[in-house]
Amino acid sequence: DAQTDAKLKQRLVLSQEIRDYAVTELALPDNASYRRYADLQRPAAVWNVVAAPELSLTLETWCFLVVGCVSYRGYFDQAAAESYAVELRARGLELAVYGVPAYSTLGKLPFDAMADPLLNTFIHYPQGELARLMFHELAHQVVYAADDTVFNESFATAVERIGGSRWMSADQRGAARDEYLRFDARRVQFRTLTQRYRERLRALYASTAPDHDKRSAKAAAMAQLRIDYEQLKTESWGGFAGYDAWFSRANNASFGVLAAYGDLVPAFEQMFERQGRDFPRFYNEVRRLAALPKQDRRAALTALSGD
Repeated sequence: DAQTDAKLKQRLVLSQEIRDYAVTELALPDNASYRRYADLQRPAAVWNVVAAPELSLTLETWCFLVVGCVSYRGYFDQAAAESYAVELRARGLELAVYGVPAYSTLGKLPFDAMADPLLNTFIHYPQGELARLMFHELAHQVVYAADDTVFNESFATAVERIGGSRWMSADQRGAARDEYLRFDARRVQFRTLTQRYRERLRALYASTAPDHDKRSAKAAAMAQLRIDYEQLKTESWGGFAGYDAWFSRANNASFGVLAAYGDLVPAFEQMFERQGRDFPRFYNEVRRLAALPKQDRRAALTALSGD
C-alpha cells in the first residue's frame, strides 16, 4: 500500500520474520495469526481489571464461556474498566487497571480473517519485546488449561523468554540486541525486587497477627519497597523511570498479576531443559500436565521448581 508509512512497513516486514521464526525454530502454530495488521485507533487492545483483598495476594476470578475462569476481567473501553473498578473498590478490594497491548483468541476462531492480528498497540515495540510478545501470544494457542491463569501465563512467559533470547542472540541483531540486553537486565532486577516483597507480604498475610498489625506491617513494607526502588533506579539504572507508574500504584492486585505471569516460569524452564530443549517434546509434556487435575498439575510443577 503506497499510503503505508515507511517506518510501519519496516516493522511489518520485521514482524513477518519473527512470525516465520516462531514456526521454524520454536514450533509455534503456523496459521493466519499475526499475518495481518490493524490500527485500533487507541493505545491498548483491552484494559484489564484485576482485584485482590486488602490482606491477601489471591486475585479475584471471573468465569466465561470457552476460556473458563480467569483472574482478570477485560474491557475494550477504558472508561468501562475504570467504572467497574470503582464498584470493586467500594467492596474493599484493591485494584489494578492496566492497558494490554495484545490478547489471544487461543486459535479457536474458525476463519483466517478472524485470526489474531498485529496491532498498532505493539507493532513499534523494540525488536526484542515485539518478538517476545508474539511468542507469548502464540504459546497460548499451543496449550491452555481452563481455570488456571497462573499455569497458562507462566507457560507463555517461559516460551517468550526462551524464544526471545534465541531470537536476539543472532549475530545480525547488533544494536537491537544491546538495547534488548539493557532492557532485560532491568526487568530481571525488577522481578527480583518485587518477588522479595511479594514473599514478604505473602508471609505477613498468612501469619496469625491481628489485622491491625498486618495493616501496619504492610504499610511499612510498601514504603520500604518504594525506597528500595528509588535506590535501584538511581544506582543501577541511571535514572531510568520506566517502572515509576508501577511502583506508584503498587498494591496486592498488582503483586498478584506478577505472580500469575511469573511464579511457575522456573518450573517450565526446567521442564524445557529436561525435554532436551526440544520444543515439540516440551509442548507435549505441558499438554500432559494441562490435562491433569489442577492440584496434581501444580504439585508436578512445584516439584520441578525445587530441582
